[in-house]
Amino acid sequence: MTVTGTRNAPDVVDVVALGESMVTFLPARPGRLADVPAFHRSIGGAESNVACALAAAGHTTRWVSRVGADGFGDHLVEAIGAYGVDVSYVRRDPSRPTGVYFRTAGDRADDTHEVAYYRAGSAASAMSPTEVDLEAARAGRVLHLSGITAALSPDCLDLMRELTAPRPGRPLVSFDVNHRPGLWGEGQDPDVLLELARGADIVFVGEDEARQAWGLHGARAVREALPEPEIVVVKQGKGGAVAFAKDTDGPCEDADGTATFVRALHVDVVAAVGAGDAFAAGFLSSTLRGLPVRDRLRHGHLAAAATLITPGDLAPPPPRTLADRLAALDDPAWGRLRLGPGWTDADAEAAEEARTP
Repeated sequence: MTVTGTRNAPDVVDVVALGESMVTFLPARPGRLADVPAFHRSIGGAESNVACALAAAGHTTRWVSRVGADGFGDHLVEAIGAYGVDVSYVRRDPSRPTGVYFRTAGDRADDTHEVAYYRAGSAASAMSPTEVDLEAARAGRVLHLSGITAALSPDCLDLMRELTAPRPGRPLVSFDVNHRPGLWGEGQDPDVLLELARGADIVFVGEDEARQAWGLHGARAVREALPEPEIVVVKQGKGGAVAFAKDTDGPCEDADGTATFVRALHVDVVAAVGAGDAFAAGFLSSTLRGLPVRDRLRHGHLAAAATLITPGDLAPPPPRTLADRLAALDDPAWGRLRLGPGWTDADAEAAEEARTP
């Protein structure tokens, strides 16, 4: 059962993000979940993270989802709305709970990292083409989705197929593959993520997750498997990211489009969780501004760097004037940048002085 009301046609916003958000419990100190005595409450969700980061960067955004009619659902709606995100199309479910999860302080890629999800049967897992407002979801210049939603339930997969299907007047569809092996149960095939990615206009995927989910090795192989999207961004961890774009200012190198590589920044990392969402937000923000592909990648790296220096999933993005100045550096200066805690509060000149010798 879903509680809804009569609404007017939704306003068009810059970005709509659709997906599950959960209440996140961050450890009070490092250690195994069994040993951590207390946790701090926060929010976490790939798509809502992107919406919050874009709202903080000055864009109009909307989060479309479902949460339980419980205190955790109240917290999510209030916390995400406090970033300036439109949460008026989030539906409340009195019969299903809001998802929660606990995690350790380490990097997700670290063998000691633990995550305990309590999301089975959540309100968001009941999202479907009939249980979300499709008009509100499509009322954006960009619709941002992730592969996490596809793994939550068959109804959620149906919704993802509906939103990535070609149709007249469809917004620009951004899809972050976000392959989470723990979410794909027996009988579920992560190859469906390849199908969904082919229906998107912009795709974000890590080179490691493309190898794990699809058996693809290398950025070029990823692009060859995804010829349809206008832009495919392959993230290569600490190395950087490469974007294959069909339409650029220069001639295409081959049928896959021009490949633009931007190395990652040197960052004094506090926690890596949420950096991928921040990267997507930085890339989409500069896409909305019509910046060239190289600058979109640089803004993605800068937004990720802002999150890497904080313990939570979300961090204020760098001021636009600072990010624009750093993104405009020549390649040697970009390569010398080293960013640590507090860099987003510095002025552009001070940030440039943070370059390594």
